[in-house]
Amino acid sequence: MVSTTPLFRSLLADDMQTVDRVIRARLHSDVVLIRQVAEYIISAGGKRLRPVLTLLAGKALDYRGEHLHELAAMIEFIHTATLLHDDVVDESELRRGRETANALFGNAASVLVGDFLYTRAFQMMVTTRNMAILEVMAEATNIIAEGEVLQLLNIGNTDVTEAQYLQVIQYKTAKLFEAASRVGALIAAASPEQEKALADYGMHLGTAFQIIDDVLDYSGDAETIGKSLGDDLAEGKPTLPLIYTMRHGSPEAATTVRDAIENARGDRFHEVLAAVQSCGALDYAKSEAVRAAEQAVAAIAGLPDSPSKQALVELARLSVERNS
Repeated sequence: MVSTTPLFRSLLADDMQTVDRVIRARLHSDVVLIRQVAEYIISAGGKRLRPVLTLLAGKALDYRGEHLHELAAMIEFIHTATLLHDDVVDESELRRGRETANALFGNAASVLVGDFLYTRAFQMMVTTRNMAILEVMAEATNIIAEGEVLQLLNIGNTDVTEAQYLQVIQYKTAKLFEAASRVGALIAAASPEQEKALADYGMHLGTAFQIIDDVLDYSGDAETIGKSLGDDLAEGKPTLPLIYTMRHGSPEAATTVRDAIENARGDRFHEVLAAVQSCGALDYAKSEAVRAAEQAVAAIAGLPDSPSKQALVELARLSVERNS
Protein backbone atom coordinates (compact mmCIF):
# COMPACT_ATOMS: atom_id res chain seq x y z
CA MET A 1 0.00 0.00 0.00
CA VAL A 2 1.38 3.41 -0.98
CA SER A 3 1.64 5.87 1.92
CA THR A 4 -0.49 9.01 1.62
CA THR A 5 1.54 10.81 4.30
CA PRO A 6 3.25 13.84 2.76
CA LEU A 7 7.02 13.48 2.48
CA PHE A 8 7.66 16.46 4.72
CA ARG A 9 5.55 14.89 7.50
CA SER A 10 7.37 11.55 7.42
CA LEU A 11 10.77 13.19 6.92
CA LEU A 12 10.32 15.53 9.90
CA ALA A 13 8.31 13.34 12.29
CA ASP A 14 11.06 13.18 14.94
CA ASP A 15 12.05 16.81 14.44
CA MET A 16 8.50 18.04 14.90
CA GLN A 17 8.24 16.11 18.16
CA THR A 18 11.38 17.90 19.29
CA VAL A 19 9.92 21.25 18.21
CA ASP A 20 6.77 20.51 20.21
CA ARG A 21 8.90 19.79 23.28
CA VAL A 22 10.72 23.10 22.81
CA ILE A 23 7.37 24.88 22.45
CA ARG A 24 6.08 23.36 25.69
CA ALA A 25 9.28 24.25 27.57
CA ARG A 26 9.38 27.81 26.23
CA LEU A 27 5.70 28.41 27.04
CA HIS A 28 6.50 28.24 30.72
CA SER A 29 5.64 31.32 32.76
CA ASP A 30 5.03 31.82 36.46
CA VAL A 31 1.88 33.70 35.46
CA VAL A 32 -0.91 31.12 35.33
CA LEU A 33 -3.10 32.98 32.83
CA ILE A 34 -0.25 33.20 30.33
CA ARG A 35 0.24 29.43 30.52
CA GLN A 36 -3.50 28.80 30.14
CA VAL A 37 -4.04 31.02 27.08
CA ALA A 38 -0.80 30.09 25.32
CA GLU A 39 -1.32 26.38 25.93
CA TYR A 40 -4.92 26.64 24.69
CA ILE A 41 -4.02 28.12 21.33
CA ILE A 42 -0.81 26.12 20.80
CA SER A 43 -2.59 22.86 21.62
CA ALA A 44 -5.18 23.60 18.91
CA GLY A 45 -2.59 22.09 16.59
CA GLY A 46 -2.79 23.50 13.10
CA LYS A 47 -0.52 22.69 10.20
CA ARG A 48 2.72 23.96 11.77
CA LEU A 49 3.82 24.82 8.22
CA ARG A 50 6.06 27.70 9.18
CA PRO A 51 8.28 25.65 11.51
CA VAL A 52 8.30 22.94 8.83
CA LEU A 53 9.80 25.49 6.44
CA THR A 54 12.55 26.39 8.90
CA LEU A 55 13.43 22.74 9.42
CA LEU A 56 13.41 21.88 5.71
CA ALA A 57 15.46 24.96 4.75
CA GLY A 58 18.14 24.12 7.31
CA LYS A 59 18.20 20.45 6.38
CA ALA A 60 18.28 21.21 2.65
CA LEU A 61 21.63 22.88 3.37
CA ASP A 62 22.75 19.99 5.60
CA TYR A 63 22.59 21.86 8.91
CA ARG A 64 23.08 19.49 11.85
CA GLY A 65 23.50 21.94 14.74
CA GLU A 66 21.45 22.54 17.85
CA HIS A 67 19.58 25.73 16.96
CA LEU A 68 17.18 24.56 14.24
CA HIS A 69 14.44 23.28 16.56
CA GLU A 70 14.62 26.41 18.70
CA LEU A 71 14.20 28.59 15.61
CA ALA A 72 11.32 26.48 14.30
CA ALA A 73 9.54 26.86 17.66
CA MET A 74 10.30 30.59 17.62
CA ILE A 75 8.59 30.93 14.23
CA GLU A 76 5.51 29.14 15.58
CA PHE A 77 5.41 31.55 18.54
CA ILE A 78 5.45 34.54 16.17
CA HIS A 79 2.66 32.96 14.13
CA THR A 80 0.60 32.18 17.24
CA ALA A 81 0.99 35.75 18.48
CA THR A 82 -0.34 37.08 15.18
CA LEU A 83 -3.33 34.71 15.43
CA LEU A 84 -4.17 35.92 18.92
CA HIS A 85 -4.05 39.55 17.79
CA ASP A 86 -5.89 38.82 14.53
CA ASP A 87 -8.81 37.20 16.30
CA VAL A 88 -9.20 40.20 18.59
CA VAL A 89 -9.12 42.65 15.66
CA ASP A 90 -11.53 40.52 13.62
CA GLU A 91 -13.76 39.78 16.64
CA SER A 92 -13.57 36.11 15.61
CA GLU A 93 -15.30 33.46 17.66
CA LEU A 94 -14.01 30.31 15.93
CA ARG A 95 -10.57 29.14 14.84
CA ARG A 96 -9.72 25.57 13.80
CA GLY A 97 -13.21 24.53 14.86
CA ARG A 98 -12.75 25.71 18.45
CA GLU A 99 -13.62 28.87 20.34
CA THR A 100 -10.96 31.52 19.86
CA ALA A 101 -8.85 32.51 22.85
CA ASN A 102 -10.48 35.94 22.93
CA ALA A 103 -13.95 34.37 23.01
CA LEU A 104 -12.86 32.18 25.92
CA PHE A 105 -10.48 34.39 27.92
CA GLY A 106 -11.36 37.90 26.71
CA ASN A 107 -9.65 40.42 24.45
CA ALA A 108 -7.25 41.84 27.02
CA ALA A 109 -5.78 38.45 27.91
CA SER A 110 -5.42 37.52 24.22
CA VAL A 111 -3.57 40.72 23.32
CA LEU A 112 -1.25 40.52 26.31
CA VAL A 113 -0.44 36.84 25.85
CA GLY A 114 0.22 37.60 22.17
CA ASP A 115 2.75 40.19 23.37
CA PHE A 116 4.31 37.58 25.68
CA LEU A 117 4.73 35.16 22.76
CA TYR A 118 6.32 37.86 20.57
CA THR A 119 8.83 38.79 23.25
CA ARG A 120 9.55 35.16 24.18
CA ALA A 121 10.25 34.52 20.48
CA PHE A 122 12.89 37.25 20.48
CA GLN A 123 14.46 35.77 23.62
CA MET A 124 14.71 32.48 21.71
CA MET A 125 16.34 34.17 18.70
CA VAL A 126 19.00 35.72 20.88
CA THR A 127 20.20 32.25 21.95
CA THR A 128 21.56 31.70 18.43
CA ARG A 129 23.89 34.73 18.74
CA ASN A 130 23.21 35.28 15.05
CA MET A 131 22.69 38.97 14.24
CA ALA A 132 21.47 38.24 10.71
CA ILE A 133 18.58 36.16 12.10
CA LEU A 134 17.65 38.97 14.51
CA GLU A 135 17.68 41.46 11.63
CA VAL A 136 15.47 39.22 9.45
CA MET A 137 12.93 38.66 12.23
CA ALA A 138 12.89 42.31 13.31
CA GLU A 139 12.10 43.32 9.73
CA ALA A 140 9.57 40.53 9.27
CA THR A 141 7.56 41.30 12.42
CA ASN A 142 7.50 44.98 11.53
CA ILE A 143 6.23 44.27 8.00
CA ILE A 144 3.60 41.84 9.33
CA ALA A 145 2.30 44.65 11.56
CA GLU A 146 2.17 46.97 8.54
CA GLY A 147 0.21 44.30 6.67
CA GLU A 148 -2.32 44.10 9.48
CA VAL A 149 -2.85 47.86 9.34
CA LEU A 150 -3.09 47.81 5.52
CA GLN A 151 -5.77 45.14 5.75
CA LEU A 152 -7.64 47.24 8.31
CA LEU A 153 -7.55 50.22 5.94
CA ASN A 154 -8.97 48.07 3.14
CA ILE A 155 -12.03 46.93 5.10
CA GLY A 156 -15.15 47.92 3.21
CA ASN A 157 -13.12 49.32 0.30
CA THR A 158 -14.43 48.06 -3.04
CA ASP A 159 -11.77 49.94 -5.00
CA VAL A 160 -8.91 47.72 -3.78
CA THR A 161 -6.89 46.49 -6.75
CA GLU A 162 -5.39 43.05 -7.20
CA ALA A 163 -1.93 44.57 -6.67
CA GLN A 164 -3.03 46.11 -3.37
CA TYR A 165 -4.55 42.78 -2.30
CA LEU A 166 -1.26 41.02 -3.08
CA GLN A 167 0.68 43.60 -1.08
CA VAL A 168 -1.50 42.92 1.97
CA ILE A 169 -1.14 39.14 1.82
CA GLN A 170 2.57 39.33 1.09
CA TYR A 171 3.06 41.58 4.13
CA LYS A 172 0.57 39.92 6.46
CA THR A 173 1.00 36.23 5.61
CA ALA A 174 3.78 35.48 3.13
CA LYS A 175 6.41 37.53 4.98
CA LEU A 176 6.47 35.02 7.84
CA PHE A 177 6.78 32.12 5.36
CA GLU A 178 9.73 33.97 3.84
CA ALA A 179 11.30 34.61 7.24
CA ALA A 180 10.79 30.98 8.30
CA SER A 181 12.67 29.74 5.24
CA ARG A 182 15.32 32.42 5.53
CA VAL A 183 16.27 31.75 9.16
CA GLY A 184 16.68 28.05 8.35
CA ALA A 185 19.07 29.08 5.59
CA LEU A 186 20.94 31.57 7.78
CA ILE A 187 21.56 29.15 10.64
CA ALA A 188 22.95 26.72 8.04
CA ALA A 189 25.45 29.38 6.89
CA ALA A 190 23.85 29.60 3.44
CA SER A 191 25.52 31.46 0.61
CA PRO A 192 23.75 34.71 -0.38
CA GLU A 193 22.32 32.89 -3.42
CA GLN A 194 20.97 30.02 -1.32
CA GLU A 195 19.50 32.40 1.24
CA LYS A 196 17.71 34.35 -1.49
CA ALA A 197 16.46 31.15 -3.13
CA LEU A 198 14.88 29.92 0.09
CA ALA A 199 13.52 33.36 0.98
CA ASP A 200 11.89 33.65 -2.46
CA TYR A 201 10.50 30.14 -2.08
CA GLY A 202 8.89 31.12 1.22
CA MET A 203 7.39 34.34 -0.16
CA HIS A 204 5.85 32.60 -3.19
CA LEU A 205 4.62 29.67 -1.10
CA GLY A 206 3.00 32.01 1.43
CA THR A 207 1.30 33.93 -1.37
CA ALA A 208 -0.09 30.71 -2.86
CA PHE A 209 -1.20 29.53 0.57
CA GLN A 210 -3.16 32.70 1.37
CA ILE A 211 -4.85 32.88 -2.04
CA ILE A 212 -6.07 29.31 -1.55
CA ASP A 213 -7.31 30.27 1.93
CA ASP A 214 -9.37 33.00 0.28
CA VAL A 215 -10.68 30.58 -2.35
CA LEU A 216 -11.71 28.11 0.37
CA ASP A 217 -13.88 30.80 1.94
CA TYR A 218 -16.17 30.24 -1.06
CA SER A 219 -15.56 26.60 -1.89
CA GLY A 220 -14.78 24.71 1.31
CA ASP A 221 -16.95 23.63 4.19
CA ALA A 222 -16.82 25.23 7.61
CA GLU A 223 -16.01 22.01 9.47
CA THR A 224 -13.00 21.22 7.26
CA ILE A 225 -11.65 24.77 7.23
CA GLY A 226 -12.28 25.32 10.95
CA LYS A 227 -13.99 28.67 10.62
CA SER A 228 -17.31 29.99 9.45
CA LEU A 229 -17.61 30.27 5.69
CA GLY A 230 -17.97 33.89 4.65
CA ASP A 231 -16.09 35.23 7.68
CA ASP A 232 -14.02 37.54 5.47
CA LEU A 233 -17.17 38.78 3.78
CA ALA A 234 -18.84 39.50 7.12
CA GLU A 235 -15.75 41.56 8.03
CA GLY A 236 -15.88 43.49 4.73
CA LYS A 237 -12.52 42.18 3.48
CA PRO A 238 -12.01 42.44 -0.30
CA THR A 239 -10.26 39.15 -1.16
CA LEU A 240 -9.13 38.04 -4.63
CA PRO A 241 -12.34 36.16 -5.65
CA LEU A 242 -14.38 39.24 -4.73
CA ILE A 243 -12.02 41.68 -6.46
CA TYR A 244 -12.16 39.57 -9.63
CA THR A 245 -15.97 39.40 -9.50
CA MET A 246 -16.27 43.18 -9.14
CA ARG A 247 -13.97 43.71 -12.15
CA HIS A 248 -15.07 40.89 -14.46
CA GLY A 249 -18.48 39.69 -13.30
CA SER A 250 -21.84 40.82 -14.66
CA PRO A 251 -23.10 44.24 -13.48
CA GLU A 252 -25.54 42.42 -11.16
CA ALA A 253 -22.79 40.21 -9.71
CA ALA A 254 -20.47 43.18 -9.19
CA THR A 255 -23.22 45.19 -7.47
CA THR A 256 -24.02 42.28 -5.13
CA VAL A 257 -20.38 41.94 -4.10
CA ARG A 258 -19.88 45.69 -3.70
CA ASP A 259 -22.88 46.00 -1.40
CA ALA A 260 -21.77 43.01 0.68
CA ILE A 261 -18.24 44.38 1.15
CA GLU A 262 -19.21 48.00 1.78
CA ASN A 263 -21.81 47.03 4.37
CA ALA A 264 -20.12 43.88 5.76
CA ARG A 265 -23.17 41.85 4.74
CA GLY A 266 -22.28 38.34 5.81
CA ASP A 267 -25.99 37.54 5.53
CA ARG A 268 -25.67 37.89 1.74
CA PHE A 269 -23.07 35.11 1.59
CA HIS A 270 -25.13 32.80 -0.64
CA GLU A 271 -25.84 35.61 -3.12
CA VAL A 272 -22.17 36.54 -3.17
CA LEU A 273 -21.22 32.89 -3.58
CA ALA A 274 -23.46 32.65 -6.65
CA ALA A 275 -21.95 35.86 -8.02
CA VAL A 276 -18.38 34.60 -7.47
CA GLN A 277 -19.16 31.27 -9.10
CA SER A 278 -20.91 32.84 -12.08
CA CYS A 279 -17.80 34.55 -13.48
CA GLY A 280 -14.98 32.06 -12.92
CA ALA A 281 -13.46 34.03 -10.03
CA LEU A 282 -12.50 30.92 -8.07
CA ASP A 283 -10.80 29.33 -11.08
CA TYR A 284 -8.89 32.56 -11.69
CA ALA A 285 -7.79 32.86 -8.06
CA LYS A 286 -6.69 29.23 -7.97
CA SER A 287 -4.69 29.70 -11.18
CA GLU A 288 -2.89 32.64 -9.53
CA ALA A 289 -2.13 30.42 -6.52
CA VAL A 290 -0.78 27.70 -8.81
CA ARG A 291 1.40 30.27 -10.55
CA ALA A 292 2.84 31.40 -7.19
CA ALA A 293 3.48 27.77 -6.18
CA GLU A 294 5.32 27.19 -9.45
CA GLN A 295 7.45 30.28 -8.77
CA ALA A 296 8.28 28.82 -5.35
CA VAL A 297 9.50 25.58 -6.94
CA ALA A 298 11.50 27.47 -9.56
CA ALA A 299 13.21 29.54 -6.85
CA ILE A 300 14.90 26.50 -5.29
CA ALA A 301 15.79 24.72 -8.54
CA GLY A 302 19.49 25.44 -7.97
CA LEU A 303 19.68 23.93 -4.47
CA PRO A 304 21.45 20.56 -4.11
CA ASP A 305 19.12 17.60 -4.58
CA SER A 306 18.06 16.05 -1.27
CA PRO A 307 14.96 14.62 0.41
CA SER A 308 14.42 18.02 2.06
CA LYS A 309 14.44 19.80 -1.31
CA GLN A 310 12.04 17.17 -2.64
CA ALA A 311 9.78 17.81 0.36
CA LEU A 312 9.82 21.57 -0.34
CA VAL A 313 8.74 20.91 -3.93
CA GLU A 314 5.96 18.61 -2.73
CA LEU A 315 4.84 21.17 -0.14
CA ALA A 316 4.38 23.80 -2.85
CA ARG A 317 2.17 21.42 -4.82
CA LEU A 318 0.14 20.41 -1.79
CA SER A 319 -0.43 24.03 -0.78
CA VAL A 320 -2.70 24.56 -3.77
CA GLU A 321 -4.41 21.14 -3.71
CA ARG A 322 -5.65 21.31 -0.12
CA ASN A 323 -9.23 21.67 1.09
CA SER A 324 -8.45 23.10 4.51
